[in-house]
Amino acid sequence: MADKRKIKKRKEEFGEPKESEKATSEEYSVAKWLKNNVPTKKTKFLNHHVEYFTGTKAVDALLTSKWATGKNPIFTTRHEVRDFLHKMLLHKLFHRAKKVPVSEQELKGKSKKKDKEQEKSSKSGDDKDGEKSQASACEGKETKDVKEKEKKKRKIRLEMHLEQVFLDTTDAYVWIYNPIPWYYWLCGSLVVLSTIVLCMFPLWPATVRKGVYYLSVAAAAFLVMIIVLAVLRVVVFCLVWILTLSRHHLWLLPNLTEDVGFFASFWPLYKYEYRGPGSDSDKSSKNKKKRKKDKQSDDESEKTPLLTEQQPEHSVPEAPPETDTGEAKEEPLLTNTDKQSESESENSQRSSTDRDFEIVGPDDVEPDEDSNA
Repeated sequence: MADKRKIKKRKEEFGEPKESEKATSEEYSVAKWLKNNVPTKKTKFLNHHVEYFTGTKAVDALLTSKWATGKNPIFTTRHEVRDFLHKMLLHKLFHRAKKVPVSEQELKGKSKKKDKEQEKSSKSGDDKDGEKSQASACEGKETKDVKEKEKKKRKIRLEMHLEQVFLDTTDAYVWIYNPIPWYYWLCGSLVVLSTIVLCMFPLWPATVRKGVYYLSVAAAAFLVMIIVLAVLRVVVFCLVWILTLSRHHLWLLPNLTEDVGFFASFWPLYKYEYRGPGSDSDKSSKNKKKRKKDKQSDDESEKTPLLTEQQPEHSVPEAPPETDTGEAKEEPLLTNTDKQSESESENSQRSSTDRDFEIVGPDDVEPDEDSNA
């Protein structure tokens, strides 16, 4: 309620500004001084990168400036400074913005998207190399710790305020005034002058035109030389590579097409590598193959105990014990449950051997009653 009353008083005092009013030279000089001396923060406002400052800091800075402590001060109290900044706001040197706290749901949505991107990159790194995956995992932990710290801090975003009034509070004020630096004007004027001079080439003196002609021919010859060298080095490399069965690699001017400086592109003059049997590259490739095989064997060894644990253990029925006379003891009567367990064990044995019979010795066969009779 107090803020609304202040706003009404401001409107009654100043009224609505006329469209023809523009900022004065003093206001522009104060705006330049504020932009250089008052601390600002950068953020996004309506998908644009902007700078904003707080009202209290601007008032405090102007009270210590030459416009408040000089011989002919423009303002001396906080109220006068606030009125002067209100005029600058009406002249559209900056505008008032509203700070809106960012909700946790928006932060979670952004964090989920970033986590998914990091997971995809980490998966691709795991397929390529194990060391890269470990590094990405460590980076993921660090980023999570940083995110937790950032969540603790209060995050806000800016929106346009409906009441454009300057107040001596912590409200945000976005800069609209953005002066063009002096070197922009200098570069623009040089571009315009150079185009005019080039268009007046027929009016140049004869000696100057000859010099420009020779310079253009030299530049064209230099470009053609570089192209020829680039083709020649590829031809030499291919011939050596074919004749030596890819064992010898010879590059002329290896840095010619690399992203280096002008003089570094012509040095060294050549680069030679041997990649046959017994070379460092051959040893490294063998080591990589061994590592892959070791990984595969480790994976198989981890899988095999799991398979053995999952398979059921079949119990083989024991033969009945024999007496001293050689006759087998009579087995006790089996119940229905015992018979079912025996039938299941026999079926499992049959399924494991894929046979319905067993091979035994002649001594293990019991004599028939007809033969005894």
